[in-house]
Amino acid sequence: MKRLLLAASASVLLFATGAPALAQVGTPALPVALAPIPAAKDEAYPGVIKLDVDATDIDRRLVQVRQTIPVSGPGPLVLFYPQWIPGQHGPVGPVANVGGLTFTADGRRLEWVRNTVNPWAYQIEIPAGVTEVQAAFQWLTPIEGAQGRVVVTPEMLNIQWEKALLYPAGYYSRQITFQPTLKLPQGWSYGAGLDTVSFENGLATFAPITLEHLADSPVFAGAHYRQIDLDPGGRSPVRLNVVADTAKMLEATDEHIQLHRNLVQQADRLFGARHYNHYDFLLAVTDKLGGIGLEHHRSSENSVDVKYFTDREATLADRDLLGHEYTHSWNGKWRRPADQLTPNLNEPLQNSLMWVYEGQTQYWGLVLTARAGLMSKQQALDVLAMSAASFQNIPGRQWRAMQDTTNDPIISQRRPQPWGSYQRSEDYYREGSLVWLDADTLIRERTGGKKSLDDFAKAFFGVEDGNWDPAPYTFADVTATLNGVQANDWAAFLRERLDAVGPNSRGPLDGIERGGYRLVFKEEPSGYMGALYKELGRNDFTYSLGFMMNGSNKITSVLWGGPAFDQGLTSGWEVVAVGGRAASADALKEAVTAAKGSSEPIELILKNGDRFKTVRFDYHDGLRYPHLERIEGTPDRLGDILSPKRR
Repeated sequence: MKRLLLAASASVLLFATGAPALAQVGTPALPVALAPIPAAKDEAYPGVIKLDVDATDIDRRLVQVRQTIPVSGPGPLVLFYPQWIPGQHGPVGPVANVGGLTFTADGRRLEWVRNTVNPWAYQIEIPAGVTEVQAAFQWLTPIEGAQGRVVVTPEMLNIQWEKALLYPAGYYSRQITFQPTLKLPQGWSYGAGLDTVSFENGLATFAPITLEHLADSPVFAGAHYRQIDLDPGGRSPVRLNVVADTAKMLEATDEHIQLHRNLVQQADRLFGARHYNHYDFLLAVTDKLGGIGLEHHRSSENSVDVKYFTDREATLADRDLLGHEYTHSWNGKWRRPADQLTPNLNEPLQNSLMWVYEGQTQYWGLVLTARAGLMSKQQALDVLAMSAASFQNIPGRQWRAMQDTTNDPIISQRRPQPWGSYQRSEDYYREGSLVWLDADTLIRERTGGKKSLDDFAKAFFGVEDGNWDPAPYTFADVTATLNGVQANDWAAFLRERLDAVGPNSRGPLDGIERGGYRLVFKEEPSGYMGALYKELGRNDFTYSLGFMMNGSNKITSVLWGGPAFDQGLTSGWEVVAVGGRAASADALKEAVTAAKGSSEPIELILKNGDRFKTVRFDYHDGLRYPHLERIEGTPDRLGDILSPKRR
């Protein structure tokens, strides 16, 4: 087995086996020798790092960064740009967007070199007698979506501090203190998870904070801003901070605001504790800022459709976003998988418990959204139907277990996939939520409804009220808490579902039937699915012809092993004709319906670049869309799960 060794003193890479070294790579061709990157130690970094961020250049979308970094002696200093970003679960820190980096000390320029093994690390040489170093650079934020997520528009911006700072290697993040300031365009306001000391003439000065919490405390700012109190008179502030493309988009009815207040109330009743001194939802109502849904301990970053407040029924895609990200304050941020608690932002994360971190959060996000009234019971059932259909027999399970998809944030980083149903992609979210539904209904069944997964939530997340120091957990902690609610071999229960793979594997759908429903397919989509796909411009023939297409009749995905796959089709083909008629979603639906009970094939003409292709589907089972159907005479446990808690 090969091992990669770093000879720190000489910066030499050796590739070795148990036998003598097979090869040796020389030192890198740099103007100075690379110093070893010091291991992180859990002791306070001497001094406070001043961080001044100027975000006023919105026309060019440039963010200017200046830092003053105390140093304690001469010699090499290694500074990190954050690489492993919490909440994104992977090595995605955009170091390529750093520009104009310069260091000075006592008016003298200090040249830097980048570490060739770890390119997120910069090395400078500190002269004798120097006590602090000034760093300056630009965060070159994307101008177009093809360059990355847009975080600055003429109306708003999103400051994520970990993209606008350097920090000294060799220390735990919780031991490095920053003093941040943020300069905003004149007249703009902001929301943040930080504590503000002052805000004058567009300059926000925040209280000193550790790197651990600074990287977890983003800012949304904008010309059109509104703050809404979601817990008037509550024990700790919970606020909805909204920025929007126009002032009109900030208008919200009292009824809609109350539903968001219900979300806070239902979370209190579920968890029974708060692990923050204040919580700030950061919400962008926009089609200009890049889309986001990202958790933080005392805040969350969320973007929604421009009609989120003004036309509530037209924005189903965003309905459970806030519930999901709010749940993360408890699950993922306070209770955190032990393999996620790394010393700093450049130590690799491990994601083995993402099916708890994200999967259970996906479950509670839907449940809390329904309990709050932001989504109806039927809409929530329709969401579960869509998930159940997706994972009932997903082709990728033939070779890859859901547990392995917890590595996707590292190995695929949400890049587009040619065969999503076969490659799988972060299925620990939705398939994981079905595992937790399975556990919830099993507890309810075995206790006659006296206990549920709510009791697990109260025991696991609802202790140490007010404490927001991360509390790590392991697989054994999860199963032990489940056993405290209802005795069972929970380790075997979970492993059977997490590791299901191969020809005899099946999706975790037992919770649907134990909940009083069965998955069925009908010729019309559910109300939720029909409205959602209209909003998103999708036309779904996955469970009939085996593909999905967009509003321009272009195929966007093909089900591995389905009829379209057998015809040699892939994403990228455009349907141009259906049975001699100009293509449209309606024409295709009519053709599929007409072929039901007939022996005539469904004929399509398709185009891809300068290629044309005619295919004939020998398919006669009609349109198929997932629904949940009530099993008469059984307890409606799903209904109980989705009903508001009264206390």
